[in-house]
Parts: sequence; structure tokens; C-alpha cells
Amino acid sequence: MKKRLPALALAALMMLSLVACGPKDDGNADATPTPDQQQAETYVVGICQLAPHPALDAATEGFIDALNELLPGQVDIKNQNAAGDTPTCGTIINGYVSDGVDLIMANATAPLQTAASATDSIPVLGTSITEYGVALGIENFSGTVGSNVSGTSDLAPLDQQAAMIKEWYPDAKTVGLIYCSAEPNSQYQVDNVQAYLEEMDYVCTQYPFSDTNDMASVVQSAVDNSDVLYVPTDNTAANNTGIINNICQGVKPVFAGEEGICGGCGIATLSISYYDIGYKTGEMAADILANGADISTMPIEYAPQFVKKYNPVTCEALNLTPPDGYEAITVE
Repeated sequence: MKKRLPALALAALMMLSLVACGPKDDGNADATPTPDQQQAETYVVGICQLAPHPALDAATEGFIDALNELLPGQVDIKNQNAAGDTPTCGTIINGYVSDGVDLIMANATAPLQTAASATDSIPVLGTSITEYGVALGIENFSGTVGSNVSGTSDLAPLDQQAAMIKEWYPDAKTVGLIYCSAEPNSQYQVDNVQAYLEEMDYVCTQYPFSDTNDMASVVQSAVDNSDVLYVPTDNTAANNTGIINNICQGVKPVFAGEEGICGGCGIATLSISYYDIGYKTGEMAADILANGADISTMPIEYAPQFVKKYNPVTCEALNLTPPDGYEAITVE
């Protein structure tokens, strides 16, 4: 007769047997999952757009589309609009910095300046910025900021903008340049356009307005004393084209630095696609987030092409026929 094992010993023996029959421990229980097993890394991106405007809206749309196409399902996009108020840009940007977002997209000069001051570690990409050296106070700007800031520019060739005025009005004598004095990029544009126009023997006068309070009176003065008017890519002007148009339509021709302003009050412009520069900014963002690209070495990117466009409504009001090679702007 065999000797029986005590009940506790028998239970222990059964447990050992179960362990022996179980899966073999190869020592990799805590090993990192393979890339296929890992969930795609996610990122948080904060957008600060200065104001609602067709050009700025298109740039934001292009940026978002690029991120969603290049990093599908990986980017949590926070999109806020400052409604044209610079202090609100500070509130938005500082919120993003406090939240520790992975990247900030600053759409227009005021958000860019705010973001560049608010953080030196979070990557900041600008778009709809005319000249980064002017916006950031960099002397002898070489095309690369060299810090945590880069992005895309909406600057169309200023010499070609001046040439458009010569093309349409070769016999004009005086050009009034209207812009907001609070926007350094606007000052940069009118200074350069004036230099090109003076080389063509035009007499130029700058008409700066400080804000919407004195805008109408400044525009009226420019109309009274000029044959032709020029408005650069200017955020304040873009948000108030109705003021300019009410004074100028059917009275004096306005050449504009970008399509949105031209559609509101101008007769012609050398146009870029704001959607395209926004999309390019999104490509840069994806490269930084997913590939670890060094933003400090990224040069400022520019629009790939420029198109001559005219506003059929304002041209009709002045009985103008556009020269060959101009495309009509769709005016709502």
C-alpha cells in the first residue's frame, strides 16, 4: 500500500505541475513592443490666428489639412482666433505654453511676435508673415531665424507689384501708399514699393493710419492727392476693405498686396495661394513632430508661384479693361 501525501503537499505538487506546463518565460516579459504593436505617437498643436479673414482662414485650412494627411489621427489640433485683438493673442499663446503643447502655429505677425516672446523651447511656425526679419527685429536677416521659430511668408515680389502699376497706369504721376503704421511688415512693403516706383519716376506719398478710427480720413486724403493708390498686405486693411472701397470705388484705382484686399477694394494684385503656404507650414510641422527636424535650421519658405489677378467689379466701376494675362477674382 502506497503512502499518501499530506493534503498541503499534494496541492503544492499540483501547482508546480501547472507552472511546468504553462508558457515558457523567455525573460522578455517587460520587453518593449515592436513598432507594429505600439500605438502611433500623438501630438498637440495650438493654432493662434489673428483675425477672421479669407486669406488667413485659407492658411489655417491648409495647415490643418497637411497635418491630417501626413499624420492621420495623431494630432490634436487646438484652433483659436484672436478676433483681431493683439492682447487676446497673448492669452491664447500663453495658454498653449502653460499646457505644454508640442508646437504652436502663429497665423499673422502679431501671433508670431507673441509666441516668439512667450517660449524659446516650443517650436513656433508662422504663416501669413510678410518679412520675418522685420517682424522679429532681426537685422541683416539671412532667411533662417536660427531659434525655435520658422515658417512661411506671404510676400509676393514687391518689384513686380510696382511694375503692375506701371503696366496699368503708365501716365500716372502720383501714387499714394496706404497702410497701418502699427504693422512693421506694412512699413517694410511700402518703403520697398515706393523705392521701385520712384525708379519709374512716380511721385510717392505714404499715408499711414493708426487704426480704424482715422482710417477713413487718411484714405480720403490719399484719394484727394493721388492718381493711383497702393495697399500692401496689411491685416488692418484686410479687415476693413469696406472702408477703403466706400471711398475709392469708381473714384480711384487701388492696387493691393494680396487677393483678399483686392477682392474687397482693389483693381489688381499679384496673388499667392494662402492655402498653399498654410499647407507648406503643415508639412514643416509634420517634419518637426514626427521626424525630429531641427526648426532652428529651417529656412523661411515662400509661395511657389504668383498669379496676376483683377477685380471685375471695381474695374467695371472705373471702366477699366485689364491687360492680357490677368485672371478674374471671384467677388461674392
